[in-house]
Amino acid sequence: MENFGTLGLIGVIVVLFFLVLYYVPVILWFSALVTGVRISLLQLMLMRIRKVPPSVIVRAMIEAHKAGLHDVKRDELEAHFLAGGHIEKVVHALVSASKANIDLSFQMATAIDLAGRDVFEAVQMSVNPKVIDTPPVAAVAKDGIQLITKARVTVRANIKQLVGGAGEETVLARVGEGIVSSIGSSSSHKAVLENPDSISKVVLGKGLDAGTAFEILSIDIADIDIGKNIGAELQIDQAEADKMIAQAKAEERRAMAVAEEQEMKAKAQQARANVIQAEAEIPKAIADAFRNGNLGVMDYVKYRNVEADTSMRESLSKPAQSSGTKSDKGSDKK
Repeated sequence: MENFGTLGLIGVIVVLFFLVLYYVPVILWFSALVTGVRISLLQLMLMRIRKVPPSVIVRAMIEAHKAGLHDVKRDELEAHFLAGGHIEKVVHALVSASKANIDLSFQMATAIDLAGRDVFEAVQMSVNPKVIDTPPVAAVAKDGIQLITKARVTVRANIKQLVGGAGEETVLARVGEGIVSSIGSSSSHKAVLENPDSISKVVLGKGLDAGTAFEILSIDIADIDIGKNIGAELQIDQAEADKMIAQAKAEERRAMAVAEEQEMKAKAQQARANVIQAEAEIPKAIADAFRNGNLGVMDYVKYRNVEADTSMRESLSKPAQSSGTKSDKGSDKK
């Protein structure tokens, strides 16, 4: 029983010892003391209580102290960590900016980090500019020939514009717009192919990096390919449209002519019907004239003779016309 009690006591002592080491990081305090960073054991214990990892804060303070950045304070590091920032990236960025003689304060670095940008990458981009390849940009010159252009944009991070400045997407969009405008103002696609650096000069002169987080150093045309003949395609489409319009108008005129022809046929039929109806009234009129004494027998006989004579003349004139026509045709053949 005494052995079990002794083992239990030893176990409790070991647990308490590790708890003390956890809440009182003596080794971490000693390493900070050796490097010249002044921080008390009480502050390290309070960091544990505030859910702030002391190792992260101490390493950041040691790195800043060794780099000569004495304005980095413990309270500011803790506040930035509790705000959701990345302490390691901020300190790395401050050290890199200090070595490269870039004006970057702790407040600016933490603001950039909390804004969602990688402050360490931004400092690296300020030292070593980044090359961005644009997607293929299609533009049409005044002669109607399409040109497909690819460009390489060399940019450098603008530290002062990282907070609130536009990103790479805006730069690429503006460069694409400038390329389209430059090619569209060219009189011929041959002029662009002969002198592609004219596009770079025009685009750079527009100040496309205004309001962005970058400074455009150069715009180089990497490739230009000839695309479609947009002008010819537009002319073909216009001609096809004009053709369809002309066909529609011709069909409209044909329909109107057919309708007019049908109307004339209807009028002719109506006229023939009126003539037949009038001829049918003649016997009635003659009968009425006989009854009323307005027409005598001799008058009627003369009327019939005239009618027969007219009919005979018509019958004689028809064969004479046909034979004359045949003789004319024969003479023509001869």
